[in-house]
Amino acid sequence: MGKHSFFFKNYVTHLILIVCAFAVAGGVFHYQMSNYALASKQAELRTTVQSLAEQTRLMLGTDSEIIQQIYMISIGTVAKEDAITVYVTDPNGSIQVIAGPDGLATTAPDYRLSQEVVQQVHRTGSYAEVGRLGMMDDNSSYTVGTGVTGPDNQLSAMVFVYTKDAAAADMVRHSTQTLMLILLITLAVALILSFILSQHMTRPLKVIAGAAKEFAAGNFEVRVPEDNHCYEIDELAVSFNNMARDLNQLEELTRGFISNVSHEFKTPMTTIGGFVDGMIDGTIPADQRDKYLHIIAEESRRLSRMVGRMLDAAKIQSGELILNPAPFDFSEMTTQILLSFEQKIEKKQLEVNCEMDDRLIVMGDRDHLYRAVYNLVDNAVKFINPNGCLRLRAHPDGKFCTFSIRNTGAGISAEDLPHVFDRFYKADRSRSMDKTGAGLGLYIVKNIINLHGGEISVSSNGGATEFEFTLPLAPQQLPGSKQ
Repeated sequence: MGKHSFFFKNYVTHLILIVCAFAVAGGVFHYQMSNYALASKQAELRTTVQSLAEQTRLMLGTDSEIIQQIYMISIGTVAKEDAITVYVTDPNGSIQVIAGPDGLATTAPDYRLSQEVVQQVHRTGSYAEVGRLGMMDDNSSYTVGTGVTGPDNQLSAMVFVYTKDAAAADMVRHSTQTLMLILLITLAVALILSFILSQHMTRPLKVIAGAAKEFAAGNFEVRVPEDNHCYEIDELAVSFNNMARDLNQLEELTRGFISNVSHEFKTPMTTIGGFVDGMIDGTIPADQRDKYLHIIAEESRRLSRMVGRMLDAAKIQSGELILNPAPFDFSEMTTQILLSFEQKIEKKQLEVNCEMDDRLIVMGDRDHLYRAVYNLVDNAVKFINPNGCLRLRAHPDGKFCTFSIRNTGAGISAEDLPHVFDRFYKADRSRSMDKTGAGLGLYIVKNIINLHGGEISVSSNGGATEFEFTLPLAPQQLPGSKQ
């Protein structure tokens, strides 16, 4: 079975609901009108049948032929004046007297009523139906009957009156037809309005669907209107635009990343290839080879670090980065990292302030945290101004250890600050002192800290930049624990 559009399903749903509602309304109206006509006619017939029942009760027990003739004439007169048919039967349903609208009253002892009619009068004392004494008839016929009790309070006779009221039936039929005409006109108008409203409701969805197709084709600049006067569709439009904006930004970052990685890989590889070729063809003298081998080794380590960072970023992205937490001395590890930058610190003649407890035991993966702290120190030393100040602090703070590293220098611009931890993000190269890297270092640092249950933040003002993060302390380091 083929798929249908949301517009088609919405419109068909409205159509079904409207038709069902109108059908129910028409049925209820017809039922109410029929009941009203029946109740009105039966109330009128009950008055007549009660009058005839009184006359029949007075006649019971008399053998006077004159009284019986008067009774017959009276029944014929009532039947003629009211245009009804009167039946008078004995308790068993045998018709004793029958009078029609022509005023003629006769006896018909050979005719009997159905047992269902007789049993109902015996059971309830009265009878009423649309039709004629249980026989098939149209809905313009009405019959009302009642039982007549004798002096011994036993059922002695039954009186029924029957009439056809075409006017009442016509009124019901005409009213129902009028209502159906009104409903049909209303239905046509409702369907037209429903068609217009359905188109109006589905138009934003068609716009979003069209934008999604362009989006799938690679056009991340497409946007959809966010003011559609429908909360759910507006929410969908906002989410779509946010997704498009984020993916557009990611696409730009990915292109930048590819460009950066290509550039960063090309430089050391060109250097390594050039020096190796120089050694092979003799351009580089033998007494200079050790110097250039050291350069090649350093460039190789640089390539290895870049590949390692990209692998770590891929593991973080896929959730495959595994931690092996254990207690270790964070102060000792940080001091060891700081000593590895001794030559760079002396070269820039930096002032270093290190405020850390002698023994600060944290719970974490030492190798991954070493990489995170090393990266932060490397960035600080790289971007600090000559003769600048580098400050490191680490101290217990409740159940956590708080570490901060602050360096003077150009700082980070306000527009770059919210994005420093984003994957592939790099600040404007024209204003950056860093000419290397692919924008993965701080992204990896943030994820390593988060995986340890800590938080990291950055601030930059007054020409100084400060990174601060927290790590959980080992149980033996917590306040109140036994050392």
